[in-house]
This record gives sequence, C-alpha cells and structure tokens, in this order.
Amino acid sequence: MKKIGFIGAFDKSNFIIYASKLLEQLNYRVLIVDATSNQKLKYIVPSINPTKAYITNFENMDFAVGFESWNEIEKYLGLKFDTNDEDDNEEAKEQTSRSEAYDFVIIDVDEPERIESFNLNNAEKNYFVTSFDMYSLRKGVNSLISFVNNAKLTKILFSYENYKGDEEYLNLLTMEYNISWDEYTIYFHILGDDNKVFEENQRLEKIRYKRLSANYKESLAYVVQDMEKKHNMGSIKKLMKE
Repeated sequence: MKKIGFIGAFDKSNFIIYASKLLEQLNYRVLIVDATSNQKLKYIVPSINPTKAYITNFENMDFAVGFESWNEIEKYLGLKFDTNDEDDNEEAKEQTSRSEAYDFVIIDVDEPERIESFNLNNAEKNYFVTSFDMYSLRKGVNSLISFVNNAKLTKILFSYENYKGDEEYLNLLTMEYNISWDEYTIYFHILGDDNKVFEENQRLEKIRYKRLSANYKESLAYVVQDMEKKHNMGSIKKLMKE
C-alpha cells in the first residue's frame, strides 16, 4: 500500500478526485481521505445518510470524510494497515493479509496537525500543492512545519502562467522549513473552462474527462505516472479519451 500526501491550503479536491480515478482505471484500489479543515468532499461526493465520520464508495473508489487521524480510519475499517507485527499467531497473519485492502491511500491535508496525525512523515510520497495567491501560499507553507528529517516534497503549482519568479518566491518562503524539494515541478494552468467542467460533473454525479483542457489532462497524467511508476504517459492519457 502506498500512502500519498497532498499538502496545502489550495483547493485540491477536484484534482485529487480526477487523478485518483485514473489510478482506479489502472486497476488500483484507492482510498481518498479528506483530512482538510473544510471537508469539501462531504458536499461533492454522493453518500447515504453520512455520519460525522464515514467512508463511502463512489465511482469504484472509497472516500473517507470526518476522520482526525490515521488510527481512526484503521479502527473504522477494522484493519491495521502499516503493521510490522512479526507475531506468528493467526490474528496477526489475518491483519497483515488485510493490510493490502488498498493499493493507494491519497490523503488531502491543509493543517500541520494532520501531517502528524496521518503520519505523512512516513508517506511513500508527498506533494505540496498551491496557487500563488497569498492565502494559499502562506497557509499552505505554514502546514509544512510538521515535517521532520529534511522530508522531500514535490511541487504541484497551479498558475495562470509559468512565471519563474513565483516559484522563486515559494522557495524563499520555505527556506527555513525542514524540507527539500524534488528536482522537478509539476505545473497546472488555471483555466476557468476546467472549473466549469468540474461543476457540471458534480451536478451529474459523474467523473468525466471530456472537455477538460489538454493541459489539465497532460498534467493529471504526469502526476499519476509519478505516483505509480508502472505505466507510461501515453497509456494514462489514453484512459481520458475513452
């Protein structure tokens, strides 16, 4: 199981849903955890009689909303995911076999406390997602304070144009944090037409790539290929044409 963190105050919900759907189409079992302060998935993912904390299935993916820690999710599911228990008893063996219930767990966080409670310091991969408005930048950067041991993160930057000065400013803001950046950056262009597609699909309760911009689909494919490493860009992009 790969635990992947998406950190930052920027609204990542649509981006995470569409990237995760590509993983599902590649036959991976996916759990998406909304651990943000505003819990947007509660309002855009269909569910039946939701309680304070629940997991619901939509488009062959599981969505977890309202949980405050990784332990709470394990308790809800009755699973122990990251067990290192070497006990030979039958219960331990059963827990270990059930720990692979998901291939990917995607965790969306925007507060430093959630990085700790969902143990993202030990995640397989962490991305920092932001646009360049000051709220997204400063609140998002503040969440990075919980990382330890010079954690490596990959930048996903949403902007109207790829302006070098924006990224340099982000580097300046994060100089004193205990992180290092990957050598590459993933860019998404902000386009109003993409947001219109997301809004329409939410009303229809569908995840569809039709009418998304070529740039957005290209960047989605790049992120998915970066997470799972096994499929090339061409095969991932082909999924968005079907």
